Amino acid sequence: MARRGKTAARQAVKMCAVALAAFGAASSPACADWRDDIGTFRIGIVAEPGGGNSVPGLARLTEAFANALGMKVEFVVARDYAALIEAQASGRVQYAVYSALAYATASQRCGCVEPLVAPVDVDGAVGIRSVLVTRDGRLPDLAAMASHRIAIAPAENVGGALLPLAALSAEGVKIARDSPFLARAASATAAETMLAGGEADALFGWEPADAAGQSAHSGGTVARLEAAGIPGASLRVLWTSGLLRYGPHAVRSDLDPEAKRRLTVFLTNLKSQTPDVYDLLEATHPGGFTPAASKDYAMALAIVERESAGEE
Repeated sequence: MARRGKTAARQAVKMCAVALAAFGAASSPACADWRDDIGTFRIGIVAEPGGGNSVPGLARLTEAFANALGMKVEFVVARDYAALIEAQASGRVQYAVYSALAYATASQRCGCVEPLVAPVDVDGAVGIRSVLVTRDGRLPDLAAMASHRIAIAPAENVGGALLPLAALSAEGVKIARDSPFLARAASATAAETMLAGGEADALFGWEPADAAGQSAHSGGTVARLEAAGIPGASLRVLWTSGLLRYGPHAVRSDLDPEAKRRLTVFLTNLKSQTPDVYDLLEATHPGGFTPAASKDYAMALAIVERESAGEE
């Protein structure tokens, strides 16, 4: 009897393998327990401002994900990132499209999410880093900040305020939102104007960076200053932060490994195979998706932890 049972089990496995090879996993539900467990795969996204619950190209996106997973897919539109985080933490959605800080907040909230992929720019930039820029040598080095006037963007600005404060604090530099040497500007553009007009000796800005943390030369504060007429030779970057990667597409950590694999393959090939679907899914960074890992969001987590602790 034991031998007969083992033989039957081997035959079932073989039949499953044949079905998968011949028709694909989607056509063999008996072999796809994770699909049965999930029922409907739900993808959460945040509504565009003024867009209500509508999603451009929803039918096309739903079809593409359904084909990739071989199961029913449904998009869930959240009013904001807080609602999206709660939906994924509670298990109401298996997959979410986040900003970097929203992902870090979700990770801090439940420890139950992991990034699959993140977008890339056409020049290879995968995120941004903060920079401290001076003009005509007005600020000699980072250590001299306390005796100079440093322009900084509004408190909620990621690259020009949140990122430099968190990164410098992590490096042991004493700096707070209300440090007397910081001159809070009304906008990032206003901070640049302060440096250009001599009202500040330096400013905190940002620049796009590639996976190695090197400048991608496709924009950022220095490029904006040069475009405004400041000679590039007069500008000097005194400090750069760690990389803040662009926001990921993240899944619940308890999602079946086969589902994660299918999604990763689908997403990393999306730009080359179905660019129209990629453009619907990612409108800001047109270079495609590359795999991402939790460690890529260490800088985002540092920002969130600092803000959660109420550090001034």
